[in-house]
Amino acid sequence: MARPSKIICIGLNYSDHAREMGLTPPTEPVIFLKSTTAMVGPFDDIIIPKNAVKTDWEVELAVVIGRRASYVSEADAASYIAGYMLHNDVSEREFQLERGGTWTKGKGCDTFAPMGPFLATPDEMSDVNNLRLWLTVNGEKMQDGNTANLIFNVPFIISYVSQFMTLLPGDVISTGTPAGVGSGFKPPIYLRPGDVVELGIDHLGSARQVLKAYSN
Repeated sequence: MARPSKIICIGLNYSDHAREMGLTPPTEPVIFLKSTTAMVGPFDDIIIPKNAVKTDWEVELAVVIGRRASYVSEADAASYIAGYMLHNDVSEREFQLERGGTWTKGKGCDTFAPMGPFLATPDEMSDVNNLRLWLTVNGEKMQDGNTANLIFNVPFIISYVSQFMTLLPGDVISTGTPAGVGSGFKPPIYLRPGDVVELGIDHLGSARQVLKAYSN
């Protein structure tokens, strides 16, 4: 898959994840962007950025846009979907939450958007509102959720985002993560060099990434 022009992410879109982060579930979708250099393959290494200390994981359902979309109605949103993919929305929590400004600097680091292993077209999927998604770190189950618990579903998200920006073919919208991220544990758990992350979603296969330290 060619790099998208935009990787758009929806934050805090599962109420259990909002609670574990100590945040109130949003009344409207939280939108942030990841850089296109964040996108890598499903089995590529994740590079922990220089000076990073709180690198975290997030298994997510990603939607790929199939045609130009602007001011799309919720009823018509499904016709703009080219397919679905597995996405690990890797996050550096100190950069994201403790360095001021927006979330982007903790979300858009190189290698922070592993996607795939494949694109499934809508006709190849079952009910996208009832997909199990899971993630393990070093073989230990961390996330085990279901898209039935999305606060804002896929058609609503596409319609909503298209009110603020034109969506282009190949653009990716990632729909949020369930509970079980590292920063939600007490004490928090963060990724270190050598850790192995595995994740999957029903009908979208599984992926595996090894954490590596940044080097020049």
